[in-house]
Amino acid sequence: MAGCAIDKRHLRRGNAGSARGRVAPPAHALRCLRAWLAFGIVVLTLAAGTAQAARTPASYKVDVVATPRSLRKLLEQHLDIARFAKRPDISDDQFAFLITATPQQVRDLAATQGYFTPVVRTDVRTVDNTRRVTVNVDPGPLTIVKSVELTFRGAVLTEDSAQENATRLAFSLHEGQPFTQGDWDDAKNASLRVLQSRRYLAAKIYHSEALIDPRTREARLSVVYDSGPTFTMGQLDVSGTRRYPESIVHNVNPISPGDVYDTRRVAELQRQLQNTPYFASVAIDLDNDPAKPINTPVHVKVSEFPFHSFRGGVGYSTDNGALVQGAYSYLNTFGKAWPFTVEGRADQTQQYGQIQLSMPPGPRAWTNSVLASYTTTDVSDTRIYSIRGGVQRSRTSQFLDYNYSLLYYQDRLDQNTAPPTTAHALVPAWSWTRRDTDDPLFPRRGNLIHVEAGFAIKGVLTEQTFIRGYARGQQYLPIGHDDIVLIRAELGGVFTSGSSSGIPASLLFRAGGSNSVRGYGFQSIGNDVGGSVLPTKYLVTTAAEYQHWFSHNWGAAAFFDIGTATDTWGEKVFFPGVGVGARWRSPVGPVNVDLAYGIRNHSVRPYLTLGIAF
Repeated sequence: MAGCAIDKRHLRRGNAGSARGRVAPPAHALRCLRAWLAFGIVVLTLAAGTAQAARTPASYKVDVVATPRSLRKLLEQHLDIARFAKRPDISDDQFAFLITATPQQVRDLAATQGYFTPVVRTDVRTVDNTRRVTVNVDPGPLTIVKSVELTFRGAVLTEDSAQENATRLAFSLHEGQPFTQGDWDDAKNASLRVLQSRRYLAAKIYHSEALIDPRTREARLSVVYDSGPTFTMGQLDVSGTRRYPESIVHNVNPISPGDVYDTRRVAELQRQLQNTPYFASVAIDLDNDPAKPINTPVHVKVSEFPFHSFRGGVGYSTDNGALVQGAYSYLNTFGKAWPFTVEGRADQTQQYGQIQLSMPPGPRAWTNSVLASYTTTDVSDTRIYSIRGGVQRSRTSQFLDYNYSLLYYQDRLDQNTAPPTTAHALVPAWSWTRRDTDDPLFPRRGNLIHVEAGFAIKGVLTEQTFIRGYARGQQYLPIGHDDIVLIRAELGGVFTSGSSSGIPASLLFRAGGSNSVRGYGFQSIGNDVGGSVLPTKYLVTTAAEYQHWFSHNWGAAAFFDIGTATDTWGEKVFFPGVGVGARWRSPVGPVNVDLAYGIRNHSVRPYLTLGIAF
């Protein structure tokens, strides 16, 4: 690309010629030197003034006329004539050079957008003592990709045909599409990242070529990828642990020496470390020397949290109103890195507090803890006071969570037309969660599933024998490039031979609200007794939502929800709701604003939610 370095002019003084002859006396020589210095200063001053007068600031304006808009923006940003338009020190010679260089710069820049035969016209006029430069660009026809050829070298040819196919699929520039330099670079790099993501850490582009025929406006593309050898992962090399034992990092490590290199395993290690309360940041790196691919050390560098930490926040939701929450943690109880946490939350319907003491993660990231909590809930004219305490053993991974617990519940329920009732139970329970989506924050494809199961036996710190089960799931189905179908469902049941009054109320079910059945109040669907909506034995809800995205960040939705909560399945009554909403992919997560109509109650309700409730 033609260019011009624009600098202020500097005066140069030539070398004085040497004179041969008689040497002057020292005093006379000194007087001559002083006279010549004075004369030189006068000459330099006059010359500087003349040069400054010649450098009268050249003011000019530039208009770029080009379509499409992306090409115009590119030219406005990178053409020298446009970039230097605001400089006050452009001389006439420099201005002429910029005008002369403009057509070639336009051709070079347009070529990056796939326009190889642009017609450029540069017009310079003086209006009101201001020079105006108009650059008219007719880009001509766009160059089209005629063929794409991807070939491979190295171990991938005989070891992993699936990885080769995945690399081909990741190449995003196809025959018949417009050719641009940016798309060409993006396609090559996207395929290379896929090839490097598993086995072939040192893979590289061995050769790439884009042959452009300006006459036919066709591009023939070819790339040769060199996979290099298969890499396997070795032992962890941990640095940065000062406050907490290095064993924590090794206990949560899902990688075994000899495992084939896979970015998903590395990402799982990073997630496992960040799921612990000890580390503020985690950086993981592997050597990519193709001469040493076997048992490559995994370098893990961590930055630790201090022993004491405080966190808090405020928020708002249409279901619960304004909320405030906070927590304090001490991460070195007994000097053994046992986290002790006190946390609380209060909103318009619920107040919650909990204390928990945990052990550091053991082998395979299992964590044991003891906890106690107290919760009060006041919604739909029903007040529930719940005490819970016990032990649990849990494990969290990138895709799966497990939890085993033995918890004692003691609940008191107040309602409008009957005296308070109390129920208690000792419940062994198990829960399992699976996350299988293409994006954890803004999913378009995949599903989320959560399942719980528990039981209690009468006489073992329990008033009534029962079995409890609960499941919920969300399925994301992409439709075309911009749309998504979301299907949500939940099922719950408490199976017992007695009434629900002998079961702790916090283990029973109600429906209604932004993440249940929209169009109805929060937990307003249940057993209505004198205006108090009591929790029930059985729960069923489902929702179908269609989302259309107008841009990457903004979309709209239409939905249909239906569900019920009842003590007697034969007497169930379903509550349907319909509505529309707006969707925003905000920097902190998905924001949903919905307006729903409850068909049974003829009620209209707005909803505001942040994040994925799961």
